[in-house]
Amino acid sequence: MRIAESKPLTQEIVQDVFLKIWINRVSLSDIDSFKAYLFTVARNHAFNCLKQLARQKNREKEWINSVLQEATHALDDKDEIDAGALVDEAVDLLPPQQKKVYTLSRKNGLKQEEIARELNLSLETVKKHMVLALRSIRNHLRTNIGLLIFFIAGFFRQ
Repeated sequence: MRIAESKPLTQEIVQDVFLKIWINRVSLSDIDSFKAYLFTVARNHAFNCLKQLARQKNREKEWINSVLQEATHALDDKDEIDAGALVDEAVDLLPPQQKKVYTLSRKNGLKQEEIARELNLSLETVKKHMVLALRSIRNHLRTNIGLLIFFIAGFFRQ
């Protein structure tokens, strides 16, 4: 249990070790200390199981990375993601004041001081609206691009 740190894995290891010992029971008479032998067999089998799990996780990560790369290349080739459209969609979802601040900054090229004067707001309020707008837009992009990649990854699995 100390090595595997998982009750189900530990139970599986114990069963495997018991089976190995049972199969090799004829050679047990040659062993001087059964307790030491049992401990060594169990420890080695636990380490082998952990190595096997680590290799399996690495293969899964490599597979996921390759699917994401294929999905990215497929999207780049087909231009199916229009980042500008996603940003525009996210901006449309912003509250009115955040939308004004974002539009004046990004589309009209005004500095925050100019926006504050034009909208009759404090500079700190403009900064806060800009931070919230950018956070909201970023979250919208992550959500939509993440969903798209998830669906594409599902497509490549089939």
